[in-house]
Amino acid sequence: MQRRIGIHLGTSGGAWNAVERAREIGANTFQFFSSSPRMWRAPKVAPEHAEKMRAMRTQADVGPLVIHTSYLVNVCSQNEEVRQKSTDAFRGEIERALAWGAEYLVLHPGSWKGLTRDEGLRLAAETISRSIDGLPWQGTPFHILIENTAGAEFSLGGSFEQVAELVHRLRTNAPVAVCLDTCHTHVAGYDLVSDSGYEETMRLAESTIGCANVRVWHCNDAKAERGSKLDRHEHIGAGTIGNAPFQRLLHDARFAHSAFIAETPVDAPDDELRNVQALRKLAETPLA
Repeated sequence: MQRRIGIHLGTSGGAWNAVERAREIGANTFQFFSSSPRMWRAPKVAPEHAEKMRAMRTQADVGPLVIHTSYLVNVCSQNEEVRQKSTDAFRGEIERALAWGAEYLVLHPGSWKGLTRDEGLRLAAETISRSIDGLPWQGTPFHILIENTAGAEFSLGGSFEQVAELVHRLRTNAPVAVCLDTCHTHVAGYDLVSDSGYEETMRLAESTIGCANVRVWHCNDAKAERGSKLDRHEHIGAGTIGNAPFQRLLHDARFAHSAFIAETPVDAPDDELRNVQALRKLAETPLA
């Protein structure tokens, strides 16, 4: 089965241009921001632009389409004003994702600083449920993906158990699944590098989240050491994770249904191509 491999792309000149850019670098899936990741307000999606992207994706067989939520959104903030802004902004994210025909919308659960972890989980579930209430997602492939985090203090989602608990709380109110990030997993303390560690990590993922629920893997090498809690992405094979775990992951039958999307640095013009091709080569190279 051909793996769905892609990267986070910019939308300069129009979001639909990302489809052609994906094809140019050998990607058959991609992720983008539907608005500025540093601003609360965002323009609506023009129907003709959405239709253009749908047609281009169909013609090129590029999918799934993944949108990443703005970094400003904090669905478990103790601050009521921030939480209300996050509710409104996340609702806008969902509306744009549905307009673009995206299959997945990735969300960082946020920070529960000033609260208990349980209070943070409760607020996150309530905010997400309010954000999607009344929107026409039924009958579409659309899912909100809860992403695991690097495990920094007060950051919700630093363990598989926390991600699983939030998904469980949302199941009756929203279409929800999971995005796992290799860098986040590694720096949160899980072992992806050794053969035995990789298997133990995936056993934990299955027993908590369920591998079938992992719709997207963010494939990022790490600048920092395992367990450091530092979220610093590195080019594939150039960090503290190395090539072998990505090769193992891309060949793992438990994730044959998943899309693999890099969020690696863009330090030079050909970096997007280089990282997509690195993942493709690892997917095409048989395990020893």
